[in-house]
Amino acid sequence: MSGQIADILLTLPAVLWAISFHEFCHGWVAYQLGDPTARDAGRLTLNPLAHFDVIGAIMLLLFHFGWAKPVPIDPRYFGKPRRDMVLVSVAGVAGNIFTALVVGLILRFFPGPFMASPALGRVMILMVYVNVGLAVFNLIPIPPLDGSKLIYPLIPRSWMKGWFYLERYGMIVLLLLIAVGVVGAIMRPVMYLFLRLILA
Repeated sequence: MSGQIADILLTLPAVLWAISFHEFCHGWVAYQLGDPTARDAGRLTLNPLAHFDVIGAIMLLLFHFGWAKPVPIDPRYFGKPRRDMVLVSVAGVAGNIFTALVVGLILRFFPGPFMASPALGRVMILMVYVNVGLAVFNLIPIPPLDGSKLIYPLIPRSWMKGWFYLERYGMIVLLLLIAVGVVGAIMRPVMYLFLRLILA
């Protein structure tokens, strides 16, 4: 039990960084594309308290995948809304993969400090796991995850209203799929591929 508690505590820095940077990347790219909504809502920050979602954070702590409070985006500010929504959605995932790659490179080329301190080494490994987990989880094409926005360009305009209507039930569907193990079964091989590439 004490080992599990220690592991959760060591995971906490990775969770706080992963959710903060993920949402910051969404807001920053949206701002660059002309949408000030995230900035005006105080979400263009790395402060984890601004992005914290209790259930999503607990999922990240325990299972290494989860979510943060979504950054508000207003596509009406975008010059090309369908394209720009894809760019904003990709930004969060890209931020997490970038973090995992940088930490992986540090571990590979400067292993000394982390071999000398097992706790610090564990924190760095968990930083890779949590960021990869958050990225892969968000690529699932179920609202409100980022993956659902990536298929916007593929949806005929006449279907968009119906798609937006279905989005309100996305979280219920997502939680059901998590509960029955479908999400885990989808994520495991993808995460294994990323982790092998980064940590090999």
